Amino acid sequence: MIDGEPDGEQGAGTRAEIVHVGAVDYESVADDYLEKRQLNKGAAGWVLLAGLGVSYVISGDFAGWNFGLEQGGFGGLLIATVLMAIMYTFMVLGVAELSSAIPTAGGGYGFARRAMGPLGGFLTGTAILLEYAIAPVAIAIFIGAYVGELIGLDGPLVYAAFYIVFIGIHLVGVGEALKIMLAITAVAATALLVFVLGMIPYFDFANLTDIAVNRSATGASAFLPEGYVGIWAAIPFAMWFFLAIEGVPLAAEETKNPARDMPRGIITAMMILLVFGGLILVLAPGGSSAELMKNHGAPLVGALQHVYGQSAVIVTFVNVVGLAGLIASFFSIIFAYSRQVFALSRAGYLPKWLSVTGKHKVPAMALVVPGLLGFLLSLTGEGDLMITIAVFGATISYAMMMLSHIILRKKEPEMERPYRTPGGVLTSGIAMLLALGALASTFVVSQEAAMWSAVFYAVMVAYFVFYSRHHLVAGAPEEEFAAIASAEAELK
Repeated sequence: MIDGEPDGEQGAGTRAEIVHVGAVDYESVADDYLEKRQLNKGAAGWVLLAGLGVSYVISGDFAGWNFGLEQGGFGGLLIATVLMAIMYTFMVLGVAELSSAIPTAGGGYGFARRAMGPLGGFLTGTAILLEYAIAPVAIAIFIGAYVGELIGLDGPLVYAAFYIVFIGIHLVGVGEALKIMLAITAVAATALLVFVLGMIPYFDFANLTDIAVNRSATGASAFLPEGYVGIWAAIPFAMWFFLAIEGVPLAAEETKNPARDMPRGIITAMMILLVFGGLILVLAPGGSSAELMKNHGAPLVGALQHVYGQSAVIVTFVNVVGLAGLIASFFSIIFAYSRQVFALSRAGYLPKWLSVTGKHKVPAMALVVPGLLGFLLSLTGEGDLMITIAVFGATISYAMMMLSHIILRKKEPEMERPYRTPGGVLTSGIAMLLALGALASTFVVSQEAAMWSAVFYAVMVAYFVFYSRHHLVAGAPEEEFAAIASAEAELK
C-alpha cells in the first residue's frame, strides 16, 4: 500500500512500477484506478456554469470589499477596482480559451501543467488550492456577522453549522448541488437589486469622501485620504468583487460541451459581476457613509440601517435574503476546492486517497478534509486576514495561468482552440502584469498574511520535491494531455 491508499489500488502483493520521465517519476496503478475517480459528466450546461461563476463571487458584494475603504478611501478603492476589473476581464478571456482547449477538472493547474510541466502545474494548483481553501473561511466569518445582525448568534456554532450542511449537500451529487446553488444565487441577486433601488434616492457625493484625510500620506486628499499608497493597499479588497470567477473551468469534466459552454459561461458571469460590483461600490458608501462602511461586518445591512432605521422592512429583507449571497459563494467555493484537490490527488500530486469517488461520483474526502481545516481557521474570526491570504494564492495562480496562455500560444500554435482570446497574448500579458502588481499589494496590506501564505507554499513545494514528483500517475487526464502534446511535438 503506497501513499496511504486503500488496499487494491496497485493490486495485492504487488509493488508499484516506476517509470522515469525527466525529473519526475510515474507510478503504475491498478486498471480500475481512474474508474474509482470519476465525476458526473454532462451535469452542467453554460447557464449553470454562468450561475456557478456568479455564485463563486457574489458574496464579495455583501462583505469584504468595504475594508478597502479603510485602506484607501473611496478614491483609492475606486481606482483599485477599475484596475482589478481590467485584470479579471482580460484574465477571463484568456481562461475561456484555455478551458475550451484543455477541459479538465484541474482548471488552471491543467493549463500550467500543459505549458510548463509538472512543477509549473503543481505551483499553479497549489496557489489555486490556497485561494479556494481560505476564501470559504472568510465567507464563513462574514456569514456569522450577518447572522449576528439578524438573530444575535455568531461564532463557532454558526461556522460549524454552515460547513456541515453545505458539505453535506455536495456529498449528495454535483447536479443537485449546482441547481441548488443557481437558485440561491438568483435569490442573492434579488437582494442586491433591492439594495440598489433602495439606496439610489439617498446617494450623495459628499458621503463618498467623509473619511478623515491622513495629511502625512503622499498625495492625500478627500478623494484619496491615505494618498497614493492607499490605492495599492486597497487592491486585495477590490479583488473581492471578482475573486474566484476563474474557478468555472474546475467544472469542465462535469460539463455537457466544454468547448462551447465554458467560454459562454465564464464570460457571461464576468459581465454580470462587473455590473453588480460597480453599483455596490458607489451606492453603499454614497448612500450612507464611507466612514461607516470602512470596517462594517455587514456593510449592506449597515448602509440600509443608516438611511431607513434599524427595524425597517427593507433592512430585514436584505439581511435575510442577503445571506443567500454569502451562502452561494460559500457553497460554490466548497465545490471549487474539492475539484482542485480531486484533480491534484488523482494525478498523484496530493495523497491519492483524496480523489476516490463513490456512487454519487463525488470526491468525499476532497470535500471533508479541507472543510475541517477551514472550520478550524474560521475560529480566528479574522475575515480581513483571510481575504489577504486568499488573494496571495489567487494572484500567483492568475500570473501562472496567463503565463501558460502566452507559452501555449507560442509553443503550440496549432493546438485546437474552440474559442480564441481577443487580443491574444497582449490581453493575457496585461492581465499577468496586473496580477503581479496585485500580489505585491498583499505585502503592503498584511505582512502576516503574506508570511503564512509563503509558509503554506513552502511546505507544499517541499512535498512535491521530496515525494509526490516520484509518484505521479501517467493516466490522469492532465498528464495524458501533456503526453499527447509531447508526442505530437516529437513527430513534428
